[in-house]
Amino acid sequence: MIDGRMAPEGDPMTYCVAINVEEGLVMLADTRTNAGVDNISRFRKMFTWQEPGTRAIALMTAGNLSITQGVLSRIQSAIDRASAGEDVETIMNCPTLYRAAEIIGEAMREMTEAHGDAIKQSGASASASIILSGQRKGGRPRIFLIYSAGNFIEATRDTPFLQVGEHKYGKPILDRVITPETRLSDALKAAMVSMDSTLRSNLSVGMPLDLAVLKRDQFRFDQLRRIEQGDPQFGEVSRAWSEALKHAFAELPSFEV
Repeated sequence: MIDGRMAPEGDPMTYCVAINVEEGLVMLADTRTNAGVDNISRFRKMFTWQEPGTRAIALMTAGNLSITQGVLSRIQSAIDRASAGEDVETIMNCPTLYRAAEIIGEAMREMTEAHGDAIKQSGASASASIILSGQRKGGRPRIFLIYSAGNFIEATRDTPFLQVGEHKYGKPILDRVITPETRLSDALKAAMVSMDSTLRSNLSVGMPLDLAVLKRDQFRFDQLRRIEQGDPQFGEVSRAWSEALKHAFAELPSFEV
């Protein structure tokens, strides 16, 4: 972290993952924005909106905090103005999730163009990214990864999950386990293991965690909660995974030395 701003999406300081399976979506994010021996801060990286029966959307942020805060402020302002009766397009009334990704991308590009040079001159990175996950009535669950330039990619059947931040430690379990046919409960378990692997290997990613689960065609979050340090369910997954790895390692064929 430099001058209170988060590192870019390719650097440590955060880990967010979104998984898309036939039964729905799982989103999990940490809350650490910087780490050191005596300097650790928390900041929410997951933000949600829902109109039960119509639409549910979650955003997870990574990278320069001033850029992502600015984008979120614009998004919320538009939603508030629309709720007050103004004719304004928002992520909650646009016709498709693809269009919602475009709206966020436009805000990302505008914020980067307005402040990117000044941020870089201060010695910080202006890079940022946002994962958009959700479903609207009449559409399917979708996940997009949106970059500072406003461009974005979508999770596919070949790769039904997207990550930002310190992703390398948590990716192997997702690569081996997650397919579109994976049960939603197993996708949640895989997200927990993915996060646990990251927490153990990188101190710049930390508790508490924010979790959102969206069942297909429900248009409201089935789970929306914070997982604090010492959470018994997360702790049990962590302990069981460690024991399973030790057992699997012991069962591997030995090599002559």
